[in-house]
Amino acid sequence: MSETKLPPVAGVLLAGGLSRRMGGGDKCLRRLGGRTVLEHVIERAAPQVNALMLNANGDAGRFARFGLEVVADELDGHAGPLAGVLTGMAWARANAPDCPFIATFATDAPFFPRDMVSVMEAALRAATAEMAAAASDGRMHPVFGLWPVRLEGELREALTREGIRKIDIWTARYRLVEVDFPNTGLDPFFNANSPEDLAHAEHALAQGQ
Repeated sequence: MSETKLPPVAGVLLAGGLSRRMGGGDKCLRRLGGRTVLEHVIERAAPQVNALMLNANGDAGRFARFGLEVVADELDGHAGPLAGVLTGMAWARANAPDCPFIATFATDAPFFPRDMVSVMEAALRAATAEMAAAASDGRMHPVFGLWPVRLEGELREALTREGIRKIDIWTARYRLVEVDFPNTGLDPFFNANSPEDLAHAEHALAQGQ
């Protein structure tokens, strides 16, 4: 008997940060192996989801060549990753109504697993959880998550009325399953936060990661 999958999932690429450690600008537009980091991310994320958008603030024109809808945070003031999750939920509800879940991806992490969404779907079902977050090497990476769109209103309330900014404070209210992914010589959620990290990513790419 074939395994029952979750309903379709919409993908949200999170690029709303300020990139202070990279000297400002968009980390995802830095070059890696002759392409932008964002191109590597899109290549891995797009096959895993039914629809894909980019959450980024400022002039959307700088991302025009990637062919994705660019959506700014629903909330002003750089409210952090949860603002991106909220924006993704609102976008999915309006633009991908057949997708009751969104999967979020950091756009400075070019090596995340190509089967991340399906593995997290399976873990969500097995644990009868409401949401899932990726983990590796004993650390959780909640920016890589699977979130039910039906919680949009509750998340908006938490952000606007309660001032919650930390992901783990909000997720503690729900049944969350941590999904561990193996290290295959490089942390699969390694993120290029600095020029030194980017040089390390170049080396990893050359080694076949």
